[in-house]
Amino acid sequence: MTVDTRSSTARLGAFVVSAAPPPAARARAAVALLDTIGVTLAGASEPAARIVQRVVASEGGDACRVLGTAARASATGAALANGTAAHALDFDDMCFVSLAHPSAPLMAAALAISELAGASGSALLDAYLVGFELETRLGGVMNPRHYQRGWHCTSTLGTIGAAAASSRLLGLDAAACGHALAIAASQASGLKENFGTMVKPLHAGLAARNGVLAARLAKSGMTASDLAIEGPQGFLAAMDSENAALGRRIGDLGVRWEILESGISVKLYPSCAATHPAIDAILDLRQRERFTADAVERIEIDVDSITPTVLIYDRPTNGLEAKFSMPFCAAAAIACGRVAIDTFEASGLGDPVIAALISRVVMRVDPGLDGAGLPLTHATIRIRLRDGRTLTHAATGARGYPERPAHDDELEAKFMACARRTLSEASAEKALGMLRHIDQMDDIRALIEMLRA
Repeated sequence: MTVDTRSSTARLGAFVVSAAPPPAARARAAVALLDTIGVTLAGASEPAARIVQRVVASEGGDACRVLGTAARASATGAALANGTAAHALDFDDMCFVSLAHPSAPLMAAALAISELAGASGSALLDAYLVGFELETRLGGVMNPRHYQRGWHCTSTLGTIGAAAASSRLLGLDAAACGHALAIAASQASGLKENFGTMVKPLHAGLAARNGVLAARLAKSGMTASDLAIEGPQGFLAAMDSENAALGRRIGDLGVRWEILESGISVKLYPSCAATHPAIDAILDLRQRERFTADAVERIEIDVDSITPTVLIYDRPTNGLEAKFSMPFCAAAAIACGRVAIDTFEASGLGDPVIAALISRVVMRVDPGLDGAGLPLTHATIRIRLRDGRTLTHAATGARGYPERPAHDDELEAKFMACARRTLSEASAEKALGMLRHIDQMDDIRALIEMLRA
């Protein structure tokens, strides 16, 4: 058997430029792009996105579209703005292997480079896929320790993924791509302490921007260390990786596709993914048992040990914090029978029924759930009613997970509801039609022009 003696950075670079994703993987990527472009259009009007748009506009540039607006920006500026908008509502997809929101930075980076190059839809999908694979392979090696230590994987791993996607679209050779990944490793950052603030969505924008920048620097001749990933002072070591080396995790790159095995979870609720199993279970119990908010005495929610490091707001004071509050999300699900974008706006935050329920919600760690499956995916819900009954539900995942994928009509309804926040009905319909057949597009710029406010 031949032993591959190349550095891990060189091996990753070779995969990025030469991989041939199968049709099934492209189909999954197409769904991810449709969903992510939708939430980007919705997020473009959020305060964090508006701030980034103003800063980007002040820096000039008109190479690429800022989605959901009439503005254009430089490639790095558009990637920053679109990545931030994609994550602004926390409505973008999730991968529980990488513990990241993979598509926000991948889409934002790949779309900017695709617009520069006039790339085809199939080229865009392939670029997305190689970036996704690198993120999940790194996530499988580095987590859960990397995530538990406070790193936000959407930003840290997303920077590497965005650099891979950008390198593929720019046509870098394997050596230059390896340098791009090494450059990206020095740019990667993002702290979970900023969850529930405007900086969390900014993380996705920074990852996209830095990935674009890393690839363009490498294309222009910048070089970096072959040991930037696995070296004694490299990415894995510096960022508290669970394992010290990538090892067998990258041995089957291009043969086994993580997107087909572990998949992507499409969000049907615009809150942190760690709230979704509980939200789903509560909505099911509410529909089945037909109880109302005033009938509830106490709600107990058992979670794994990682969930409290993410859901850090017991008593949220604004919509961003509420997305990372189990008490708020559980109370909203009981009070309203739904959790939607407006749940986290003024009407939801000021709802007296939700406010009264929040104090009755208790979240606690059940160590037994740590071994039940991937982090953040399991919860046990007990709702004690005033009539003496206790309703119990053990949640494994939620709607939209790979095991319970969102149906086409759910995906399209979500896209249209999101797109209407910035586009006309006609433009949203046309964009949806294009996205349904993105793999057949010769030039992605026709789609991008449809995404202008």
